[in-house]
Amino acid sequence: MAARKKVGIVLFQLGGPDSLEAVEPFLMNLFLDPDIIPLGAAGFLRWPIAKLISSRRSIPVAKKYGEIGGRSPIRALTERQRVRLSEALAPYIDAVTVVAMRYWHPNTEDAVAALRAAGKLDELVLLPLYPHYSYATTLSSTKEWRRGYGPPKAEVQERAIDNFHDHPLYIEALVQRIGSMLRQFPDSSRIHLVFSAHGLPMSLVEKGDPYPRHIEETVRLACELGARLYPTAWPRTHLLCYQSRVGPAKWLQPPFTGTLERLGREGVKEVLVVPISFVTEHIETLHEINIEGRGEAEKFGIEMFRMMPAVGDSPLFIAALKDLVLRAVGVAEDAPAAGAGATHSDIS
Repeated sequence: MAARKKVGIVLFQLGGPDSLEAVEPFLMNLFLDPDIIPLGAAGFLRWPIAKLISSRRSIPVAKKYGEIGGRSPIRALTERQRVRLSEALAPYIDAVTVVAMRYWHPNTEDAVAALRAAGKLDELVLLPLYPHYSYATTLSSTKEWRRGYGPPKAEVQERAIDNFHDHPLYIEALVQRIGSMLRQFPDSSRIHLVFSAHGLPMSLVEKGDPYPRHIEETVRLACELGARLYPTAWPRTHLLCYQSRVGPAKWLQPPFTGTLERLGREGVKEVLVVPISFVTEHIETLHEINIEGRGEAEKFGIEMFRMMPAVGDSPLFIAALKDLVLRAVGVAEDAPAAGAGATHSDIS
């Protein structure tokens, strides 16, 4: 049998503050990103603008983090995904799996150091945990990786996966999660399925960002599969909206809260919210949807409000990530390499 490949796998995520004291510096890192706030020729104003926004927003944002446990859970949840993926890959490759958070720890420098400490690699896979490509997430993370890691190395084959919005196992993982939530409703015909994605400024969409197209395709595929797998229980009505708008600029429409208000006015009583662009829980799901959204729904007369948990480290989602990696490095899933069983899953 062929020798096992030693493959570095970099899982990119946005990150989140790990304490209330970290909220302001986390926000500072976020708003310093030119892919989040493109200023063009006015780039020299970036630091004072980021400082002003982060200092003003840190107090209300820290209050929200205080209501979900005093920190973002994204690091711990991404670590679980990293470990599960390493375990799933162990029969096929020698996987050195690391996490690179864009705006907090472990950051890109930490990930680069962990890979270097692991020794010589045969291949390197860059795998953003953003199912839908966007300039504000995927492109920003890969730019930061290039700044920290440098140009591709001649001795290491580098593979980049820029999206997986239509991967069959990812779609199945979403549908399975939705299906588990449908059982909480007495009559599926009354449910309005509300897909909520993280918002994006229209300025990026107008520059060609494919994010909204990817989101719409995921929703379409999920509903088609859901209708096949749950023919009598799948909701008859679904909508797509966008959340997490910041600032006065135009963003993708319709907004999450506005959608809840419209449904309430139309007499809708049962809503299942599907956080379509989030693969782990964090403040946008735990607070913006499950606390703020729940309160708004009640105010608008919606009586039964549920939120689907993120796909997290569910077996189907981990299987999707495994498939992406193995395809990228050209290893057949039905042919484990010699010496299968070893893994570098302890590297973080």
